[in-house]
Order: sequence, then structure tokens, then C-alpha cells
Amino acid sequence: MSEFRQKCIGKTSLVGSFAAIPHPVAVEVMAQSGLDFLCIDWEHAQISRDMIESMVRAADVHRVPAMVRVPGHAPEAVQAVLDSGAQGVLVPRVSTAAQAEAAVKASRYPPKGERGVGPGRAAGYGYRIPEYLAGANDRIVVAIQIETSEGLAKIEAIAAVDGVDVIFVGPGDLSVSIDAIGPNGADRLNAAIRTIIGVTIAHGKAAGIFCASPQPVGQWAAIGASFFILASDTMFLGAGAAANCAAARDELAKRRMGRATGR
Repeated sequence: MSEFRQKCIGKTSLVGSFAAIPHPVAVEVMAQSGLDFLCIDWEHAQISRDMIESMVRAADVHRVPAMVRVPGHAPEAVQAVLDSGAQGVLVPRVSTAAQAEAAVKASRYPPKGERGVGPGRAAGYGYRIPEYLAGANDRIVVAIQIETSEGLAKIEAIAAVDGVDVIFVGPGDLSVSIDAIGPNGADRLNAAIRTIIGVTIAHGKAAGIFCASPQPVGQWAAIGASFFILASDTMFLGAGAAANCAAARDELAKRRMGRATGR
């Protein structure tokens, strides 16, 4: 079993981030920041399939596990990112037990699943297929994302699906799906998240959640969440640029004030 999957299912506290900038340089910068893992966001970012492999390779250089959020439920997408060498997959919008089972089947080789055998990067381009097949089912992290009202209603059945390692909450889409947008919906959203995390833990699975900022990490860790995706490279880039720009303007303002007062 890989160290990454062992940490996930062992409920070690992990903090990662989404990688949305389609370039290996961005991955290398993020990989050197101290994060426990990266999740390449193929669902929402403009990333091509061949670039995913380059981004996974860049993470490998710095020995930071890279998983990929695929665009949907297609088994071909799951197989493509795993063949590229990704150490895990995050499947979005899982709303039923059948969809969770399909995610597991697409990620595991027979007899545990239906993943096809191919000569991709993960298998040494065909030179290490036997070795890869022998351990892949134990190394790959299968994470599914709950972000719909249907998924919330069916969380008991979803959490009971064998082979799912991490159940991950997407608060943004979940808030829209359950009509909990804005300050007036905060209590409803928090209650839904607590339900998902509680059921996940009760079924022995690792619970995860997206946090746009560091503050909610402690809140959800207190009730059992252990797998956190903190913001994204684009969010960090924007926030860092804005903060430093504001600080520079403050320095200019101080300089102007000093001139005006003769200091």
C-alpha cells in the first residue's frame, strides 16, 4: 500500500490544494510549499489530458502525491489519469451508491474492479505491467465528492460502498443544491456537512472537505474530518498578489504622508 493511501484511510490529517494552473512550473512551486498532496483539477480548470501527465510528473519530482479530480463519472477519464501515474482520483457529483460503486470499479483492476490494463506511464509504458498490476489496487486512493441534495439524502448508502477510501464534501455546490446560499443558509449548510462527515466516520471512511481559507480546517477537524483541500494555486496567486499590492500602496501612502509633514 502506498504511504499516501495508508495515510488517507488511516485518517492522518492531510492538507492539500487544488492545482488549476495548467503548467508543471505551477505544480513544482506548490509542491515545495509544504502541502501533503495536490489535486489536479481537471473538472473545472482548462487542463488538457496530456498536460495532466506533465503535471503529475512535476509533482513526482518533489515526491508530493498527486491525485486528479476528473470531469465526471466516465471510466475512461478515471483510467486516463491513473495511467498517467496519479496516486488517486476524486470523482465529483456522486449522488448514489451505484455511482460510488462505479467509481471504485473504474479505479480498481479485476477482481475488485473493471479498470483496463494499458501501457501508460504508471506501468512504465508497458515495461512494468506485472509489477504495477500487483500493487495498484492497494496504492490508488478512491475519493468521491458529495455535493448534491440527493447525495446528502443517500449518504448512508454511499458511505457503505466497499472500496471508497475518502468521502469529500464540496460545500459550494452543496450549498446551491440544498438552497443554503448566503448568511441565511449557513446553519443549514453546516448541518448538512456535519451529517455527511458523521456518517462517513461511522462507516469507517476518511472524511474530507474543501476549505477556501485555513479557518474552517480546525472546525471540521474537530468532528472527524482528516482530508482537506485548501483553496487552489489560482486562489493563492490572487490572494498573494492582492495582499502584496495593498501593502505596497500602504508604503507609498506612508511615503507621501512623510513628505507632506516634512518627515
